[in-house]
Amino acid sequence: MPQPKADPTRLLIVFYSRSGSVETLAVAAAETARASGATVRLRRAREVVDHATMEKVDGWTESATRQNALYEAPTHEDAEWADAILFGTPCYFGAMATELKAFFDRLGPQWKRGALAGKVGGAFATASWPHGGSEVVTLSLYAPMAHLGMVILPTGYTDAAMLEAGSPYGASSIVGAENRDPCPEDLDAIRHQSRRTVAIARALVAAGEMPSRSD
Repeated sequence: MPQPKADPTRLLIVFYSRSGSVETLAVAAAETARASGATVRLRRAREVVDHATMEKVDGWTESATRQNALYEAPTHEDAEWADAILFGTPCYFGAMATELKAFFDRLGPQWKRGALAGKVGGAFATASWPHGGSEVVTLSLYAPMAHLGMVILPTGYTDAAMLEAGSPYGASSIVGAENRDPCPEDLDAIRHQSRRTVAIARALVAAGEMPSRSD
């Protein structure tokens, strides 16, 4: 049976961030969701390469160490717990980070049982350049969500923030070669996406249409 309507909406944010720009968007989404009354789990996907490889990229090891101390790794239990999941990634050659893809690839048991079917799903991304693939990578995240049976929720142009930054598919940020922080307009877009995700998930919970609330 569905849980009482007063039970807070459960949002899981799974992200991978190497330099910190995706992290900034993820944190803004989490803060906004909590302000909207949701319970949030903020999780960082873990590296899939060895330490020697990480050491070849300036700052990668230090950034990973800092972030991994702040955020737990995402688990199957997190995914089943959530009413909604937002996935965040940098754009690497037009594709999501391998680290985030590895999390999806481990959801086979949940796919087989339909455990994530009916949950609200959305995506956000960063890229170095204006035509660096942020829209492509956001759309690519729709594919695994569809296979899992999630209710994919695009941002559309449902708020004035989406006319200034991001895309109709999900919030995004262009961070340049120096990996600068997302600008205020980017943060407005991810905050809108977070509020919208929580609101739609809350409505599905209230209607008794959320599988995470079933016995």
